[in-house]
Amino acid sequence: MKINKSNKVNIITLGCSKNVVDSEMLMKQLDANKVQIVHNKDNSDARIVIINTCGFIADAKEESVNTILAHIRAKQEGKIDKLYVMGCLSERYKAELPSEIPEVDQYFGVYDQEEIIKSLELDYKHNLIGEQLISTPSHYAYLKISEGCDRTCSFCAIPLFKGKHKSVEKEILIKNAKQLVNSGVKEIMLIAQDLTYYGLDLYKKNALYDLLAELSDIEGLNWLRLHYAYPGNFPFEILDIMAERSNICNYLDIPVQHISDNVLHNMRRGHTNSSTRKIIETIREKVPNIALRTTLLVGHPGEGEKEFSDLMNFVEKYRFDRLGVFSYSEEEGTYGNSRFEDTLSEEIKQYRTSKIMELQETISLDINTKRVGEVYPVLVDRKEADFYIGRTEYDSPEVDNEVLISAENLKIGEFYPVEITGAEAFELFGKLK
Repeated sequence: MKINKSNKVNIITLGCSKNVVDSEMLMKQLDANKVQIVHNKDNSDARIVIINTCGFIADAKEESVNTILAHIRAKQEGKIDKLYVMGCLSERYKAELPSEIPEVDQYFGVYDQEEIIKSLELDYKHNLIGEQLISTPSHYAYLKISEGCDRTCSFCAIPLFKGKHKSVEKEILIKNAKQLVNSGVKEIMLIAQDLTYYGLDLYKKNALYDLLAELSDIEGLNWLRLHYAYPGNFPFEILDIMAERSNICNYLDIPVQHISDNVLHNMRRGHTNSSTRKIIETIREKVPNIALRTTLLVGHPGEGEKEFSDLMNFVEKYRFDRLGVFSYSEEEGTYGNSRFEDTLSEEIKQYRTSKIMELQETISLDINTKRVGEVYPVLVDRKEADFYIGRTEYDSPEVDNEVLISAENLKIGEFYPVEITGAEAFELFGKLK
């Protein structure tokens, strides 16, 4: 279908921040072709819809399919003309989807952006590779430094449809980061399936330290934040530059998943109870006041009552600042699905999930309460009702704590010194200092 200037494209992004970046790169190409774009717009007058799907776990797949079906109905009602589907779901089920949901005009995989542009009879601009038209608030952006994953975790299907780890050239990342900062971005969040593998394929060494050094030198970049650092073979040298550079946030997202050696072995994680504890202790020793975020997976085959009790004790002892929990689900094609029988009921899995989160709520409340009376630089993200909503360097957008500020006439995207005046488990309250 050839697009003309009267056409408008609505790009709908589902799933994680890595999908957000993929959509933003597609938006950059469309914008360069002078196509009108909206993002995640309900009741849009756009006649063309592109859905960027997630295919990670059952809930995400269900959301993706339901979104596709809703837009098929819109197409049948004459509200849209063309419906395209891209991303993880269509990559993972590329053989099944065209016959199971044939009403979609065309399916594209995770690496098919050039094909999408060409199918719309537009010019794919190779000089724009890596560049983004951000859909986030204008003061922060995600920067994806690699794609795919070389890990073989038993529960994870991502390598099946994303392929092997592939780093983005450092020169492209630095160029893109500078463009983002020049456009007004003050905070960049580095994302990947695994930050700690960065550079091994391109430079035959772990190059995350070098990348952080060059990114943190960019004038005007206030905050640089690290997400998704795998604990196995953790590159401890990055802790030195995190402690040294003031614009690298004292924040690290390190998904440990479990602490039982038995469960970690079944998960094929490559780290152990002992090494996990050592990693956490070393991080906190070398970067004092760091906020650690982690993700846990409960209900994996091999997790009995003792293993779950060990996990609870671990959470209680190590007191992560931020924590999320998933429950195990069988995913076709994974090692776990072929090797283990999923014997735990959903009721037990949900019970264990809720017990972990109840414990984390008490930990988070205690940590937050101790911040009362302290003053922090806070980046203001938005205004809601009577409050401006912002974050300290210890919090990432959408997933972590927020600071509700009682004030007037603050500017979105600016930093302010804020004294914390009150605390709840997952929120802080403050006033200008």
